[in-house]
Amino acid sequence: MKKNYYVLSFLLISLFFLISLSLSGQSIPKAKLPILTTSAGQSPDVTTVNIILEEAGLGYDYCDVPTVDILKAGVGLGDKESAPGFHAEVHTDLSKFPKGTPYKTVIFAIGASLKGMGASGLTVEAEEARLKKLIDYCRANKIFIIGVHIGGESKRGAAGSDNERMIDAVAPYADYLIVTKDGNKDGRFTKIAKQKNIPLSEVDYALNVVDLMKQVFE
Repeated sequence: MKKNYYVLSFLLISLFFLISLSLSGQSIPKAKLPILTTSAGQSPDVTTVNIILEEAGLGYDYCDVPTVDILKAGVGLGDKESAPGFHAEVHTDLSKFPKGTPYKTVIFAIGASLKGMGASGLTVEAEEARLKKLIDYCRANKIFIIGVHIGGESKRGAAGSDNERMIDAVAPYADYLIVTKDGNKDGRFTKIAKQKNIPLSEVDYALNVVDLMKQVFE
């Protein structure tokens, strides 16, 4: 009897979660593996995104400044190795997705860091240009784009600031946006999502994104 009670409670909580998303106008699209994660603005937020994927039990490859050629190389990042100003990690399950398998999803962690861009030898303009090339390639090759903004209010700013320019570079071109409420206090992501007809999920905390990722890649 107690077991049935716990099962029922779990189902009710799950149903409440889904209803809450529906009532808030959010929808959760589906995406496919394998995944490449990268930063839009070189902030440490991409590390949080990688941890979220690990907690969700999802493999991924990570590169801080991938080029279109690296993206084309697929799983394994063309065997590129980390070096000063460049970082690459392969965490994809190679038994399921051998090296060279085309990426189906690219996740951009949106948030600017002048220190991070400087370490990669990038200016804001160079980062914008790099992101445009990646996004153009993704859109031309039907690679699903997820824009994630979990840096909160600290990764926002006035119009034309570095953080806002990174949002401009990615958010309007994403297939799905995930943001924390404190990073969307002005409703900017909501406005972009409505204008571009992009599914948007707004969460209270970055930890909530774990369950979203499980649903997106189920």
